[in-house]
Amino acid sequence: MSNVPSDLKYSKEHEWVRVDGNRAYIGITDFAQSELGDIVFVELPEDGDITANTTFGTVESVKTVSDLYAPVSGKIVEINAALNDAPEKVNESPYEDAWMLVVELSDVSELDNLMSADEYTALTSK
Repeated sequence: MSNVPSDLKYSKEHEWVRVDGNRAYIGITDFAQSELGDIVFVELPEDGDITANTTFGTVESVKTVSDLYAPVSGKIVEINAALNDAPEKVNESPYEDAWMLVVELSDVSELDNLMSADEYTALTSK
C-alpha cells in the first residue's frame, strides 16, 4: 500500500499538488515512484508557464523514462534544483524533499479536477 497524504490533491497521471495560498507545489506520488523503480534523472523546465494536462518534464528510472504532466496551469516560480544532483530523493521522500515545481496558479478552479486522497487510493488499488 502506497503512502497517500490526505492534505494533497492528485492527478490520474500520478502527480500530487500541495496548495499554499496561490502557489502549488507539484511532485510525483509514492505510487508512481514505486512503479518506476530507482530514479536516476529528473528533467525539469527552467521557468515559464505550464498548462494543465501537458508535459513539463521527465523522470528517468533504471527501467523507463516517464513524462511528467502538469496537474494545474500557471507560471513556474521555483524548481527543485536539488533533484539535479540527488534524483533518488524522489524515491526516498516523494512528498517532502522531492517536490519538483512551484507554480503560481493561473486558474484555481483547476484544482477541482483533481482527486482527493481517497479517490487516488481507489484508482491505484485496482
